[in-house]
Amino acid sequence: MAGAERRRSTVWGKIRAVRCEDVKEWCVRRLPILEWVPIYDWKENLVPDAVSGMMLAIQQVTQGLAFAALSSVHPVFGLYGSFFPVIIYAIFGMGHHVATGTFALTSLISANAVERLVPSTGTNFTANNNSGVLGLSEFEMQRIGVAAAVSFLGGIIQVAMFTLHLGHATFLLTEPVISAMTTGAATHVVTSQVKYLLGMKMPYISGPLGFFHIYAYIFENIRSVQLEALLLSLLSIVVLVLVKELNEKFQRNIKIVLPIDLVLIIATSTACCYADMEYVYGLEVVGHIPQGLPPPKLPAMNVLSEVVTEAFGVALVGYVASLALAQSSAKRFKYTVDDNQEFLAHGLSNVIPSFFFCIPSAAAMGRTALLYSTGARTQVACLISCALVLVVIYTIGAMLYWLPMCVLASIIVVGLKGMLMQFRDLKKYWNVDKIDWSIWVTTYMFTICFAANVGLLYGVVCTIVIVIFRFPRAKTLNLKNMKEVEYKYKTEENCESLKQVKIVTVSNPLVFLNARKFHADLMKIIQKDGTSSQACEDVNKCEQNTLLCSFSNGSCHGESLQPCQSEQCVLILDCSGLNFFDYTGVSMLLQIYMDCKNRHIEVLLACCKASLIKAMQYGGNLESENPIFFESVSSAIDASQIPRKYSKFSEQSEV
Repeated sequence: MAGAERRRSTVWGKIRAVRCEDVKEWCVRRLPILEWVPIYDWKENLVPDAVSGMMLAIQQVTQGLAFAALSSVHPVFGLYGSFFPVIIYAIFGMGHHVATGTFALTSLISANAVERLVPSTGTNFTANNNSGVLGLSEFEMQRIGVAAAVSFLGGIIQVAMFTLHLGHATFLLTEPVISAMTTGAATHVVTSQVKYLLGMKMPYISGPLGFFHIYAYIFENIRSVQLEALLLSLLSIVVLVLVKELNEKFQRNIKIVLPIDLVLIIATSTACCYADMEYVYGLEVVGHIPQGLPPPKLPAMNVLSEVVTEAFGVALVGYVASLALAQSSAKRFKYTVDDNQEFLAHGLSNVIPSFFFCIPSAAAMGRTALLYSTGARTQVACLISCALVLVVIYTIGAMLYWLPMCVLASIIVVGLKGMLMQFRDLKKYWNVDKIDWSIWVTTYMFTICFAANVGLLYGVVCTIVIVIFRFPRAKTLNLKNMKEVEYKYKTEENCESLKQVKIVTVSNPLVFLNARKFHADLMKIIQKDGTSSQACEDVNKCEQNTLLCSFSNGSCHGESLQPCQSEQCVLILDCSGLNFFDYTGVSMLLQIYMDCKNRHIEVLLACCKASLIKAMQYGGNLESENPIFFESVSSAIDASQIPRKYSKFSEQSEV
């Protein structure tokens, strides 16, 4: 009894210890909208956000219709998927330029569950049996029930991963693995649209090696190709590619690009209506589009146990693709993204919209690139697009009845251009690290032969195994991972002008496992030195010796040096112990070089292997008037024009 009372008193003590500041901090951390809305600059940001929101709404509508068809559900559910998830992510997400909504890869994964549990019976989108909700047939409502169940369970899995803090394990998702998986999945999506492009009637084919079975079926039934659909598809693809290339070429000269997707939809729908192509030529069209938002309804809970595989695929593939875009935008526009918070944001963006007949959602590369090109500043652009999508749902949606399905398929294929162009990454992986190249190729093949989630799992496991086998072979004879020595001197011409040199010895391999930690610890010291100040006469008293351990718990030992604000700094990286590296490691070195350059810190690299010099020169533009690679540390010191009179320094190390 006494123990229970002590536990109760302990709990009440913790509750009373919670301060209002703690609650406010927690709310801001979990609801990022509370952080950026109060400081939103309406005068500076509203106009570019409004322009970006209008362009984004056009793409949301077209991709929503197309990806809903890809998910084997009625196209109207894609419009709902372009509205509800966007609002949820704007509240919980941290990516300022991440445009969530319908996504090709998650739609393709959910289509497996839809076709397996509610197989096609020859009913197409033009069937108008008003026996179900929204004026759609019971068949269509059963299909969206399965897709919504996949979205619901996938979101629950993402929220569970957030609770377990698995977002911090995303360092295992290397760039080659993500690139190969998304490229392979994009290839699957293009393959799934071939039947619409050719106007063929064919059964749904999936499973292991289903990619090859689809093309085998097409070649066996090549005589059933519908010439009208093929010609319209080719014309649509040519127009889309040509106009989008022109938009990219002249986007600096024009503020608003031509919304060719919308123009194509209007033109082909009008032509199909007046020429009666549905009945004269037998073209498959979208059909009836219900108006208004649906009332909330619980997803089909009775099928949750049967869609576990697809739900895991949606949770992992959607999160990985979205996180890559969020990190890319954060790096480009210099803000931070919490990997674990993104799990929560995307999880809720799948769970809550599933009650409104939404298919699984994620961020798409095309929409994010559109926000870049149109100058979006914040998530307000996405919220404005939601308002315009709502207008389409209530007023314009019914006019899309005559939109040909082959045109939607063309929009999907052209929209995947960015992912398919990742084939060009093979050249840089080959020049930087041939093992990364082999991981890319094999991950792509596994994705093609099986599925995106299988390819992702293979890529992660393969990367871990290779690193485990490579680390024991590293020549780590020096027990010290890193050491830092500082030289300080006074110039003869001006005692106020000081120059600080840091020599950091790297004696560990630099790969994806420790690249972020290496960058974080190095930048932490530079930031401390850059924001502190000290009198010039006390400079020689400051001596620091710091060990940067790549696999430590993140703490930096040592006392930070505090230079004068007038100092010029030189960072010398002794790479004699850098035995091997991968593409992520080289990218991190290039990022450190650029970060230091922006801080007016000169970076010199000493004792580099020829392969490292070649990889860095190939991987980035090392623009510098003076050479940055040197044969030894002493030659790098001489190149930095340091006088021979150095102050005393002590050297300590930690193992």
